[in-house]
Amino acid sequence: MKKLSFMLVAAALLSPLPAQAQQLDLSTVTCKDFVTSDKETIGLILMWLEGYYSDQDAKPIVNFDKMKNDGAKLGQYCGKNPTHSLITAADDVVDTK
Repeated sequence: MKKLSFMLVAAALLSPLPAQAQQLDLSTVTCKDFVTSDKETIGLILMWLEGYYSDQDAKPIVNFDKMKNDGAKLGQYCGKNPTHSLITAADDVVDTK
């Protein structure tokens, strides 16, 4: 998982982001922040969450269908609970299987 996390962080750093978004502390992101983000930022966050919730010994495979499903569940949860922390929301809805 450390290798996957490193690759995700490297990809995020190389992706074009707004100048003010040099760093993103996901522990401070609310559901409202998440759902109002641009598609690119949402995609990067979902990719990071995919790696974060993967088993340590998981194969380095990105399951885009799972990421899409988890993103939809996260969007629904966050739409109903805009003040909740994104990490709290993800803990509740991200499929860890």
